[in-house]
Amino acid sequence: MEIINLSDKNSIIGQYMAEIRDVEYQKNRLLFRNNIMRVGEFEAFEVSKKLDYTSKKIATPLGISTVLVPSDKIVLGTIFRAGLPFHQGFLNVFDHAGNAFVSAYREYTDAEHRKVDIHVEYLATPSMDEKTLVIVDPMLATGGSMELGYKAFLTKGTPKRIHVCCVIATPEGIAHVKQTFPDDKTTIWCAAIDPGLNEHKYIVPGFGDAGDLCYGDKI
Repeated sequence: MEIINLSDKNSIIGQYMAEIRDVEYQKNRLLFRNNIMRVGEFEAFEVSKKLDYTSKKIATPLGISTVLVPSDKIVLGTIFRAGLPFHQGFLNVFDHAGNAFVSAYREYTDAEHRKVDIHVEYLATPSMDEKTLVIVDPMLATGGSMELGYKAFLTKGTPKRIHVCCVIATPEGIAHVKQTFPDDKTTIWCAAIDPGLNEHKYIVPGFGDAGDLCYGDKI
C-alpha cells in the first residue's frame, strides 16, 4: 500500500496547513473551510496523476487536437459533516465524478471520553462496481470512521481502485487502513502525518475538531 505525504515536499500546501492549524485563523470559519477545500483541490490534482488515461480527438475552431483525458469512472465518497468542504475541493477538480455520502460519527462509551464507538446512520451512493473510489475525510485519526464508511460503500459494489484522502493522518490511522483496506489497490494521501492521538482520540497537534471548526459547535 502506497502512502503519500504531501508535506514531504515543499509546496503552497504548507501555507494552507499553517492557517488551518492556527488558533487565530480558526476563528474565521469561512477561511477555515476555504483552506480545507483548497487542500482538497491540491490533493485531487495529485491523485489525478495516478489515474488511467486515454487519447481523445477534440474539434477546435481551427482543426483537431488530440488530448489525454482520464478513463477512470470516479466516485467521490464523503463522510458527514466535516468532509463536506474537503469533498467540494475534490469536486472542483473531478467535476464529472459521481458522489457518495455516508454519516459516521464518534460516540464516547465511557465517562472519561477515552473509549470511542463509530456509528453509521445514512448512506447515499451510486454503484461502486469497477469505479475508482476516492474517500475524502479531513482527519484520519483512529481509522474507525474511514473503515465503516468504506464498508458502507462496499454494499453498493466493488471498486477497482481506492484512494483514501485526508488532511492530517496519524500512524495509528494509517495502520488501521492497512489492516482493513485491500493492500494491492489502495493509496493513502495526506497533507501531514502527526505523531499520534491523545487520550480522547484527537490528533495531536492536529487542529481540533474539523466539523466544529467548519460549522460550529454541536451538542
